[in-house]
Amino acid sequence: MTSEIRIGDRSVGEGHPAYIVAEIGINHNGDVALAEQLIDAAAQAGCDAVKFQKRDPETSVPPDQRDRMRDTPWGYITYLDYRKRVEFGRAEYERIARYAADHGIAWFASCWDEPSVDFMEAFDPPAYKVPSASVTDIGLLKYTAATGRPIVLSTGMSTMDEIRAAVEVLDRDRLVVAHSTSTYPCPPEELNLRMLHTLKAEFDCPVGYSGHEVGLPTTVAAVALGACYVERHVTLDRSMWGSDQAASVEPGGIERLVHYIRTVERGLGDGVKQVYSSEMEAARRLRRINR
Repeated sequence: MTSEIRIGDRSVGEGHPAYIVAEIGINHNGDVALAEQLIDAAAQAGCDAVKFQKRDPETSVPPDQRDRMRDTPWGYITYLDYRKRVEFGRAEYERIARYAADHGIAWFASCWDEPSVDFMEAFDPPAYKVPSASVTDIGLLKYTAATGRPIVLSTGMSTMDEIRAAVEVLDRDRLVVAHSTSTYPCPPEELNLRMLHTLKAEFDCPVGYSGHEVGLPTTVAAVALGACYVERHVTLDRSMWGSDQAASVEPGGIERLVHYIRTVERGLGDGVKQVYSSEMEAARRLRRINR
């Protein structure tokens, strides 16, 4: 067990700046040019990485959901067809890999099934994210862990026992456990940020926060409470079509979020009381000492 891990060229854990991820997810709506614009926004904001979601629709969509009809930008189509529409293939991800490298930002993905892990392995990702929906998929957890790459485990919609069972099959020396509430958008009263302390005490590994709320203050607060990994969905426009757009942050917001987090990190200090040189003149002028 360790209090820090490596993701790419960055140390993640206590004493290091929070690793900030702009979650593109499926907010690109199947348009690689839109994905590139979101990479632009994340890189300009100073994020450490962007993250996508990768599924093999035939594997990951439950049989009873495949034929359900849904209104989409491509018409009234089945849920399975919709999932295929928003998936990128090898050509698109090769383009994304080049674009991210050109902009100096890391990228990786949440893989929802074993074929998606195999697919992503070809791109040598710095880490994998286990989505909250997959916490109880022990087979997928073991398959992902077998890559030997760092893993971020998101914990939304999960009990402590389910989280414990997931952590048990993962390597804590390469693990970040990320608190999350899987409501989009999530009301403040359900964020339960003190879970960061609970996870840290329970698992003795770096803890993170994957937020789906509206606004920025509570995400910044998560860093003050000890989150060393921070993830928020990013979009060009929260009014765009898509299930995750409303709980996302627009480019100006993600830039402010990074700035606020870095400011708070500078302000946290080391907890050792000291008198700064900048205070000395005020002490000389204002302090009265009685003996």
